[in-house]
Amino acid sequence: MSPLSRKEKFDTLFPRAPAFRFRQFEEALFDVVLKSVSDISNMPLAMRETLAEEIPWLSVQEVRVFESVKKDTFKAVVEIGGGKRVETVLMRNARKQWTVCVSSQVGCAMACTFCATGTMGFTRNLTSDEIVDQVRFWMYFLEKKSTLKNPNGEPYSEESRISNVVFMGMGEPLANYDNVKEALHLLLTYTDIGMTRITVSTVGLLPMLKKLLDDSSWPAVRLAVSLHSADGDTRKQMMPSSYDGFLDSLVEWTEAYFRKFESRRRHLTFEYVMLSQVNDTQMHAEALIRFAGRVGNARINLIPYNFTGSVYRDSLPGDFDRFQKQLEDAGVVVTRRKTMGDDISAACGQLIVEKDSISL
Repeated sequence: MSPLSRKEKFDTLFPRAPAFRFRQFEEALFDVVLKSVSDISNMPLAMRETLAEEIPWLSVQEVRVFESVKKDTFKAVVEIGGGKRVETVLMRNARKQWTVCVSSQVGCAMACTFCATGTMGFTRNLTSDEIVDQVRFWMYFLEKKSTLKNPNGEPYSEESRISNVVFMGMGEPLANYDNVKEALHLLLTYTDIGMTRITVSTVGLLPMLKKLLDDSSWPAVRLAVSLHSADGDTRKQMMPSSYDGFLDSLVEWTEAYFRKFESRRRHLTFEYVMLSQVNDTQMHAEALIRFAGRVGNARINLIPYNFTGSVYRDSLPGDFDRFQKQLEDAGVVVTRRKTMGDDISAACGQLIVEKDSISL
């Protein structure tokens, strides 16, 4: 069972407080200059003292931070309510700023055969606070590491800015729909990260994908679908959540998606982890080309395989190049993900924490 949210705790502690008091508290949480509730000068002292005793400033606590050899990726193991632990990743992006990869669940029930997290099973959903506090954790981390000062003498560096957030850590975000949606609203309200700089990744839970199209309160962030094969039989072998007819149903959903989001800039990303002789053959490339043609405005993100604790192996360099060229020659828009943090098990598919302990 997930713990109470900050809002629920606040309302219990201060049932007669005007609504703006919680907004003051929530806004302060995203100000890295403030380090505790005692620093919130515009709230009554008695209220601050109660908050300090009852509501932790951060709902995630550092267990250990790992730094990659290239110093462009950090991974943190953090403890959340109930003593559970999840992992979150910070990566320097192409804009020389930072992308945070957040987890949305403790473990994952999807059991994708190529993913380390899938071997953990599922424990519980993260609250919206535990999701956004992974971003706040890295905000404080970067602020602490910053050596530059702004004209006011305060820590500041353009390179310390978090410009992107991806829901690609542990768990299936759409299986934690309400908490993920609330986390999105918090990030959009209290940070300068825009909707096009936030991506929610999903294995393709069609009931929830359909739900968000009819949900006027779901923000128009970017979506990425973990496809991994456009051949139905292959996908079912790799992803137990898949089923006969899934790909046809997914294409139907994309048609509804593009009807709702008519902007020419709007596209759908389909993630495709490259597995040697599993989904990287000429037949699989041809199937992917046909699928991309049916979708229309699709981008295929080819991902090197990183998790070594399984029977799979990464595509050979020549096969990877041939697969990519086959797609590009057919006019498919292709990106090739740069592997970051694999030396600290922070790359795509590598996040895993034992349910109750970690080897330090």
